[in-house]
Amino acid sequence: MRLFASARWLLPALLFALIPASSRAQLLISVEIAPPVLPVYVQPVCPQPNLMWTPGYWAWGPDGYFWVPGAWVPAPYEGALWTPPYWGWESGHYGFHDGYWGPHVGYYGGVNYGFGFGGIGFAGGEWRGGVFAYNTAVVQVNTTIIHTTYVDQTIVQRTTIVNPNHVAYNGGPGGIQHPPAPEELVAQHEQHVPPTKFQAQHFAAAKVDKTSYVKANGGHPKILAVAKPLPAEKHAPPPGFKPPAATASKSAPAAAPKAAPAAAPKAEPKPAAKAAAPEAKPAPKAATPKTETRPEAKPAPKVAPKPEAKPAPKAAAPRTAPTPETRPAPKAEPRTEARPEPKAAAPKPQARPEPKSEPKAAAPKPQPRPESKPAPKPQPKPAPAPKKQTKPEDEKPR
Repeated sequence: MRLFASARWLLPALLFALIPASSRAQLLISVEIAPPVLPVYVQPVCPQPNLMWTPGYWAWGPDGYFWVPGAWVPAPYEGALWTPPYWGWESGHYGFHDGYWGPHVGYYGGVNYGFGFGGIGFAGGEWRGGVFAYNTAVVQVNTTIIHTTYVDQTIVQRTTIVNPNHVAYNGGPGGIQHPPAPEELVAQHEQHVPPTKFQAQHFAAAKVDKTSYVKANGGHPKILAVAKPLPAEKHAPPPGFKPPAATASKSAPAAAPKAAPAAAPKAEPKPAAKAAAPEAKPAPKAATPKTETRPEAKPAPKVAPKPEAKPAPKAAAPRTAPTPETRPAPKAEPRTEARPEPKAAAPKPQARPEPKSEPKAAAPKPQPRPESKPAPKPQPKPAPAPKKQTKPEDEKPR
Protein backbone atom coordinates (compact mmCIF):
# COMPACT_ATOMS: atom_id res chain seq x y z
CA MET A 1 0.00 0.00 0.00
CA ARG A 2 2.86 2.36 0.82
CA LEU A 3 4.63 1.59 -2.46
CA PHE A 4 1.44 2.17 -4.37
CA ALA A 5 0.85 5.52 -2.72
CA SER A 6 4.43 6.64 -3.26
CA ALA A 7 4.35 5.63 -6.92
CA ARG A 8 1.19 7.60 -7.47
CA TRP A 9 2.85 10.61 -5.82
CA LEU A 10 6.06 10.45 -7.93
CA LEU A 11 4.27 10.49 -11.27
CA PRO A 12 2.50 13.82 -10.71
CA ALA A 13 5.72 15.24 -9.30
CA LEU A 14 7.51 14.51 -12.56
CA LEU A 15 4.74 16.13 -14.54
CA PHE A 16 4.81 19.17 -12.26
CA ALA A 17 7.90 20.63 -13.93
CA LEU A 18 6.42 20.21 -17.43
CA ILE A 19 3.18 22.10 -16.71
CA PRO A 20 3.17 25.92 -17.08
CA ALA A 21 3.13 27.91 -13.86
CA SER A 22 -0.25 29.47 -14.65
CA SER A 23 -1.87 26.02 -14.64
CA ARG A 24 -0.02 24.35 -11.74
CA ALA A 25 -2.94 25.03 -9.42
CA GLN A 26 -4.84 22.34 -11.34
CA LEU A 27 -2.19 19.65 -10.73
CA LEU A 28 -3.48 16.81 -8.56
CA ILE A 29 -1.51 14.52 -6.26
CA SER A 30 -4.03 11.76 -5.61
CA VAL A 31 -3.96 9.66 -2.47
CA GLU A 32 -6.55 7.40 -0.91
CA ILE A 33 -6.21 8.70 2.67
CA ALA A 34 -7.95 11.89 3.79
CA PRO A 35 -5.74 14.55 5.36
CA PRO A 36 -5.95 15.01 9.14
CA VAL A 37 -7.88 17.86 10.73
CA LEU A 38 -6.28 21.28 10.79
CA PRO A 39 -4.45 22.04 14.06
CA VAL A 40 -5.36 25.16 16.01
CA TYR A 41 -2.51 27.60 16.64
CA VAL A 42 -1.76 31.27 17.24
CA GLN A 43 -0.59 33.42 14.35
CA PRO A 44 2.79 35.12 14.81
CA VAL A 45 2.70 38.90 14.83
CA CYS A 46 3.51 40.50 11.49
CA PRO A 47 6.87 42.26 12.11
CA GLN A 48 7.10 44.54 9.06
CA PRO A 49 4.96 46.05 6.29
CA ASN A 50 3.90 44.37 3.03
CA LEU A 51 4.16 40.79 4.29
CA MET A 52 1.50 38.26 3.29
CA TRP A 53 0.38 35.46 5.56
CA THR A 54 0.61 31.96 4.06
CA PRO A 55 -1.32 29.58 6.35
CA GLY A 56 0.02 26.17 7.29
CA TYR A 57 -1.36 23.07 5.51
CA TRP A 58 -0.98 19.30 5.22
CA ALA A 59 1.19 17.99 2.38
CA TRP A 60 2.08 14.47 1.24
CA GLY A 61 5.57 13.00 1.56
CA PRO A 62 7.36 9.63 1.59
CA ASP A 63 5.99 8.80 5.05
CA GLY A 64 2.48 10.16 4.53
CA TYR A 65 1.07 13.50 5.57
CA PHE A 66 3.37 16.14 7.06
CA TRP A 67 2.70 19.66 8.22
CA VAL A 68 4.07 22.73 6.42
CA PRO A 69 4.19 25.56 9.01
CA GLY A 70 2.54 28.90 8.32
CA ALA A 71 4.84 31.83 7.54
CA TRP A 72 4.94 35.51 6.63
CA VAL A 73 6.16 35.91 3.04
CA PRO A 74 6.95 39.13 1.12
CA ALA A 75 4.72 39.54 -1.90
CA PRO A 76 6.60 38.86 -5.16
CA TYR A 77 5.19 42.03 -6.72
CA GLU A 78 3.05 44.99 -5.67
CA GLY A 79 -0.60 44.00 -5.51
CA ALA A 80 -0.01 40.23 -5.35
CA LEU A 81 -2.28 38.05 -3.16
CA TRP A 82 -1.74 34.47 -2.00
CA THR A 83 -4.17 31.66 -2.74
CA PRO A 84 -3.41 28.78 -0.32
CA PRO A 85 -3.27 25.12 -1.45
CA TYR A 86 -6.05 22.67 -0.61
CA TRP A 87 -7.12 19.05 -0.80
CA GLY A 88 -10.22 18.06 -2.77
CA TRP A 89 -12.21 14.87 -3.26
CA GLU A 90 -12.25 13.78 -6.91
CA SER A 91 -13.14 10.40 -8.40
CA GLY A 92 -12.65 8.53 -5.13
CA HIS A 93 -9.28 10.07 -4.33
CA TYR A 94 -7.95 13.12 -2.49
CA GLY A 95 -6.06 15.43 -4.79
CA PHE A 96 -3.67 18.20 -3.79
CA HIS A 97 -3.92 21.65 -5.48
CA ASP A 98 -0.86 23.85 -5.03
CA GLY A 99 -1.05 27.50 -4.02
CA TYR A 100 -0.07 30.49 -6.16
CA TRP A 101 0.31 34.28 -6.31
CA GLY A 102 -2.08 36.35 -8.37
CA PRO A 103 -4.00 39.65 -8.62
CA HIS A 104 -6.97 38.05 -6.85
CA VAL A 105 -7.52 35.21 -4.40
CA GLY A 106 -8.85 32.17 -6.21
CA TYR A 107 -10.61 29.01 -5.11
CA TYR A 108 -9.09 26.99 -2.25
CA GLY A 109 -11.89 24.53 -1.61
CA GLY A 110 -13.70 26.56 1.03
CA VAL A 111 -11.21 25.37 3.67
CA ASN A 112 -11.23 27.68 6.67
CA TYR A 113 -7.53 28.20 7.46
CA GLY A 114 -8.22 31.23 9.65
CA PHE A 115 -6.38 34.58 9.81
CA GLY A 116 -8.36 36.05 6.91
CA PHE A 117 -8.66 32.83 4.88
CA GLY A 118 -12.15 31.90 6.05
CA GLY A 119 -12.93 29.73 3.01
CA ILE A 120 -13.92 32.42 0.47
CA GLY A 121 -11.44 35.02 -0.72
CA PHE A 122 -9.28 36.88 1.79
CA ALA A 123 -10.47 39.18 4.60
CA GLY A 124 -7.11 39.84 6.22
CA GLY A 125 -6.27 43.03 4.32
CA GLU A 126 -6.06 44.85 1.00
CA TRP A 127 -3.58 46.69 -1.14
CA ARG A 128 -3.74 50.49 -1.12
CA GLY A 129 -1.29 51.59 -3.74
CA GLY A 130 2.17 50.35 -2.78
CA VAL A 131 1.20 49.68 0.84
CA PHE A 132 -0.74 46.72 2.22
CA ALA A 133 -3.36 47.55 4.87
CA TYR A 134 -4.09 44.86 7.46
CA ASN A 135 -7.49 44.04 8.92
CA THR A 136 -6.64 43.66 12.60
CA ALA A 137 -9.99 41.96 13.19
CA VAL A 138 -8.37 38.69 12.04
CA VAL A 139 -4.65 39.46 11.61
CA GLN A 140 -2.03 40.22 14.26
CA VAL A 141 0.48 42.95 13.39
CA ASN A 142 3.04 45.07 15.21
CA THR A 143 1.20 48.39 15.30
CA THR A 144 4.28 50.29 16.48
CA ILE A 145 5.89 49.62 13.09
CA ILE A 146 2.87 49.01 10.85
CA HIS A 147 0.46 51.96 10.77
CA THR A 148 -1.76 50.93 7.83
CA THR A 149 -4.45 48.98 9.67
CA TYR A 150 -8.24 48.91 9.88
CA VAL A 151 -11.03 46.82 11.40
CA ASP A 152 -13.79 45.25 9.28
CA GLN A 153 -15.88 42.53 10.89
CA THR A 154 -18.47 42.54 8.10
CA ILE A 155 -16.16 41.11 5.46
CA VAL A 156 -14.96 38.50 7.93
CA GLN A 157 -18.49 37.26 8.56
CA ARG A 158 -19.34 37.33 4.87
CA THR A 159 -16.32 35.27 3.78
CA THR A 160 -16.20 32.73 6.60
CA ILE A 161 -17.37 29.14 6.21
CA VAL A 162 -18.28 27.59 9.52
CA ASN A 163 -16.00 24.61 10.11
CA PRO A 164 -16.13 23.53 13.76
CA ASN A 165 -14.48 20.17 12.97
CA HIS A 166 -11.50 21.84 11.26
CA VAL A 167 -11.86 19.70 8.14
CA ALA A 168 -8.87 20.09 5.80
CA TYR A 169 -10.41 19.02 2.46
CA ASN A 170 -13.30 19.78 0.13
CA GLY A 171 -15.99 17.34 -1.01
CA GLY A 172 -16.30 13.63 -0.37
CA PRO A 173 -17.44 12.02 2.87
CA GLY A 174 -17.25 14.53 5.71
CA GLY A 175 -15.62 17.18 3.53
CA ILE A 176 -16.52 20.85 3.10
CA GLN A 177 -19.31 21.33 0.58
CA HIS A 178 -18.40 24.56 -1.15
CA PRO A 179 -18.29 24.64 -4.95
CA PRO A 180 -16.27 27.42 -6.57
CA ALA A 181 -18.04 30.78 -6.99
CA PRO A 182 -17.94 32.58 -10.39
CA GLU A 183 -15.39 35.14 -9.16
CA GLU A 184 -13.21 32.34 -7.78
CA LEU A 185 -13.21 30.60 -11.13
CA VAL A 186 -12.19 33.84 -12.87
CA ALA A 187 -9.28 34.32 -10.46
CA GLN A 188 -8.29 30.67 -10.91
CA HIS A 189 -7.82 31.15 -14.65
CA GLU A 190 -5.74 34.32 -14.38
CA GLN A 191 -2.00 34.26 -14.93
CA HIS A 192 -0.26 33.31 -11.69
CA VAL A 193 3.17 33.31 -10.14
CA PRO A 194 4.18 30.01 -8.48
CA PRO A 195 5.49 29.86 -4.92
CA THR A 196 8.84 31.58 -4.56
CA LYS A 197 12.02 29.56 -4.23
CA PHE A 198 12.11 30.43 -0.54
CA GLN A 199 8.63 28.97 -0.15
CA ALA A 200 9.88 25.85 -1.94
CA GLN A 201 12.81 25.64 0.48
CA HIS A 202 10.40 26.06 3.39
CA PHE A 203 8.34 23.18 2.01
CA ALA A 204 11.43 20.98 1.54
CA ALA A 205 12.62 21.66 5.11
CA ALA A 206 9.30 20.47 6.52
CA LYS A 207 9.33 17.43 4.27
CA VAL A 208 12.65 16.12 5.59
CA ASP A 209 11.73 16.86 9.23
CA LYS A 210 10.54 13.55 10.70
CA THR A 211 8.73 15.30 13.54
CA SER A 212 6.42 17.06 11.09
CA TYR A 213 4.80 13.78 9.93
CA VAL A 214 1.55 12.52 11.35
CA LYS A 215 3.14 9.17 12.15
CA ALA A 216 5.52 10.93 14.55
CA ASN A 217 3.28 13.59 16.05
CA GLY A 218 -0.18 12.05 15.82
CA GLY A 219 -1.58 15.06 13.98
CA HIS A 220 -0.12 17.60 16.44
CA PRO A 221 3.10 19.05 14.99
CA LYS A 222 5.50 20.86 17.30
CA ILE A 223 6.19 23.66 14.82
CA LEU A 224 2.88 25.01 13.55
CA ALA A 225 4.13 28.43 12.35
CA VAL A 226 7.41 30.31 12.08
CA ALA A 227 7.80 33.85 13.39
CA LYS A 228 10.69 34.87 11.14
CA PRO A 229 9.53 36.01 7.68
CA LEU A 230 10.85 34.25 4.61
CA PRO A 231 13.23 36.16 2.32
CA ALA A 232 11.83 38.23 -0.52
CA GLU A 233 11.84 37.21 -4.17
CA LYS A 234 10.67 39.75 -6.72
CA HIS A 235 8.75 38.84 -9.87
CA ALA A 236 7.26 40.86 -12.67
CA PRO A 237 3.48 41.30 -12.38
CA PRO A 238 1.27 39.62 -14.99
CA PRO A 239 0.92 41.49 -18.29
CA GLY A 240 -1.71 44.20 -18.15
CA PHE A 241 -1.99 44.10 -14.35
CA LYS A 242 -2.46 47.48 -12.66
CA PRO A 243 -1.90 47.75 -8.90
CA PRO A 244 -4.85 49.12 -6.88
CA ALA A 245 -4.91 52.87 -6.47
CA ALA A 246 -4.22 54.31 -3.03
CA THR A 247 -7.65 55.87 -2.46
CA ALA A 248 -8.28 55.17 1.23
CA SER A 249 -4.77 55.93 2.51
CA LYS A 250 -4.34 59.27 0.70
CA SER A 251 -7.77 60.72 1.39
CA ALA A 252 -7.39 60.61 5.17
CA PRO A 253 -4.11 62.55 5.48
CA ALA A 254 -5.17 65.04 2.79
CA ALA A 255 -8.12 66.26 4.86
CA ALA A 256 -6.07 66.69 8.04
CA PRO A 257 -3.63 69.40 6.84
CA LYS A 258 -6.46 71.46 5.27
CA ALA A 259 -8.43 71.67 8.51
CA ALA A 260 -5.42 72.64 10.63
CA PRO A 261 -4.40 75.88 8.81
CA ALA A 262 -8.04 76.99 8.42
CA ALA A 263 -8.68 76.97 12.17
CA ALA A 264 -5.38 78.60 13.12
CA PRO A 265 -5.82 82.04 11.40
CA LYS A 266 -9.39 82.46 12.69
CA ALA A 267 -8.42 82.09 16.33
CA GLU A 268 -5.30 84.29 16.18
CA PRO A 269 -6.79 87.70 15.10
CA LYS A 270 -9.44 87.70 17.88
CA PRO A 271 -7.04 87.67 20.83
CA ALA A 272 -4.80 90.17 19.05
CA ALA A 273 -7.58 92.83 18.91
CA LYS A 274 -8.52 92.29 22.54
CA ALA A 275 -4.95 92.58 23.68
CA ALA A 276 -4.55 95.98 21.95
CA ALA A 277 -7.44 97.54 23.90
CA PRO A 278 -6.07 96.99 27.40
CA GLU A 279 -2.66 98.24 26.35
CA ALA A 280 -4.09 101.71 25.53
CA LYS A 281 -5.95 102.01 28.87
CA PRO A 282 -3.00 101.70 31.24
CA ALA A 283 -1.31 104.67 29.54
CA PRO A 284 -3.66 107.34 31.05
CA LYS A 285 -3.56 105.54 34.39
CA ALA A 286 0.16 106.08 34.51
CA ALA A 287 -0.40 109.84 34.29
CA THR A 288 -2.56 109.93 37.44
CA PRO A 289 0.27 109.10 39.85
CA LYS A 290 2.22 112.02 38.36
CA THR A 291 -0.47 114.50 39.46
CA GLU A 292 -0.46 113.01 42.94
CA THR A 293 3.15 113.98 43.48
CA ARG A 294 2.50 117.65 42.58
CA PRO A 295 0.01 118.40 45.41
CA GLU A 296 2.43 116.80 47.84
CA ALA A 297 5.06 119.44 47.04
CA LYS A 298 2.60 122.41 47.42
CA PRO A 299 1.46 121.90 51.03
CA ALA A 300 5.04 121.53 52.21
CA PRO A 301 6.07 125.22 51.69
CA LYS A 302 2.75 126.56 53.05
CA VAL A 303 2.93 124.70 56.34
CA ALA A 304 6.61 125.34 56.97
CA PRO A 305 6.36 129.08 57.84
CA LYS A 306 3.32 128.69 60.12
CA PRO A 307 4.75 126.28 62.67
CA GLU A 308 8.01 128.23 62.92
CA ALA A 309 6.25 131.28 64.41
CA LYS A 310 4.01 129.47 66.92
CA PRO A 311 6.36 127.08 68.69
CA ALA A 312 8.76 129.90 69.56
CA PRO A 313 6.61 131.71 72.20
CA LYS A 314 5.13 128.52 73.64
CA ALA A 315 7.58 126.35 75.50
CA ALA A 316 5.05 123.57 76.02
CA ALA A 317 4.43 123.19 72.31
CA PRO A 318 7.51 121.09 71.67
CA ARG A 319 6.52 118.82 74.57
CA THR A 320 3.07 118.16 73.07
CA ALA A 321 4.59 117.39 69.66
CA PRO A 322 5.84 113.94 70.66
CA THR A 323 2.31 112.85 71.66
CA PRO A 324 0.98 112.86 68.07
CA GLU A 325 4.15 111.06 66.92
CA THR A 326 2.12 107.91 66.31
CA ARG A 327 2.83 108.31 62.58
CA PRO A 328 -0.58 107.10 61.35
CA ALA A 329 -1.34 110.61 60.08
CA PRO A 330 1.23 110.62 57.24
CA LYS A 331 0.04 107.17 56.16
CA ALA A 332 -3.53 108.41 55.86
CA GLU A 333 -2.49 111.40 53.75
CA PRO A 334 -1.41 109.43 50.65
CA ARG A 335 -4.56 107.31 50.86
CA THR A 336 -6.87 110.35 50.85
CA GLU A 337 -4.85 112.25 48.25
CA ALA A 338 -5.79 109.83 45.42
CA ARG A 339 -9.58 110.31 45.64
CA PRO A 340 -10.71 113.11 48.01
CA GLU A 341 -8.68 115.90 46.38
CA PRO A 342 -11.87 118.04 45.88
CA LYS A 343 -12.63 117.70 49.64
CA ALA A 344 -9.29 119.30 50.50
CA ALA A 345 -11.03 122.71 50.75
CA ALA A 346 -12.77 121.70 53.97
CA PRO A 347 -9.70 120.40 55.78
CA LYS A 348 -7.68 123.57 55.01
CA PRO A 349 -8.29 124.94 58.52
CA GLN A 350 -7.15 121.59 59.82
CA ALA A 351 -3.82 122.14 58.18
CA ARG A 352 -2.54 123.82 61.36
CA PRO A 353 -2.64 120.66 63.48
CA GLU A 354 -1.21 118.78 60.51
CA PRO A 355 2.10 120.66 60.62
CA LYS A 356 2.68 118.98 63.94
CA SER A 357 3.11 115.80 61.99
CA GLU A 358 5.42 117.49 59.47
CA PRO A 359 7.90 118.75 62.04
CA LYS A 360 7.94 115.18 63.27
CA ALA A 361 9.90 114.37 60.15
CA ALA A 362 12.01 117.50 60.70
CA ALA A 363 12.18 116.89 64.45
CA PRO A 364 14.86 114.21 64.24
CA LYS A 365 17.06 116.52 62.16
CA PRO A 366 16.91 119.75 64.25
CA GLN A 367 16.87 117.92 67.60
CA PRO A 368 20.48 118.90 68.30
CA ARG A 369 19.72 122.60 67.48
CA PRO A 370 16.92 123.21 70.06
CA GLU A 371 19.06 121.56 72.73
CA SER A 372 21.85 124.14 72.33
CA LYS A 373 19.55 127.21 71.95
CA PRO A 374 17.26 126.84 75.01
CA ALA A 375 20.31 126.53 77.30
CA PRO A 376 21.69 130.06 76.57
CA LYS A 377 18.23 131.69 76.36
CA PRO A 378 17.05 131.07 79.95
CA GLN A 379 20.41 132.27 81.40
CA PRO A 380 20.36 135.76 79.87
CA LYS A 381 16.68 136.26 80.65
CA PRO A 382 17.03 136.03 84.49
CA ALA A 383 20.10 138.24 84.37
CA PRO A 384 18.38 141.33 82.89
CA ALA A 385 15.41 140.89 85.18
CA PRO A 386 17.25 141.97 88.33
CA LYS A 387 18.94 144.83 86.50
CA LYS A 388 15.56 146.36 85.72
CA GLN A 389 14.49 146.10 89.33
CA THR A 390 17.68 147.69 90.71
CA LYS A 391 17.28 150.74 88.57
CA PRO A 392 14.01 151.92 90.17
CA GLU A 393 15.29 151.07 93.62
CA ASP A 394 18.31 153.32 93.21
CA GLU A 395 16.14 156.17 92.00
CA LYS A 396 13.87 156.15 95.06
CA PRO A 397 16.51 156.90 97.69
CA ARG A 398 17.91 159.63 95.63
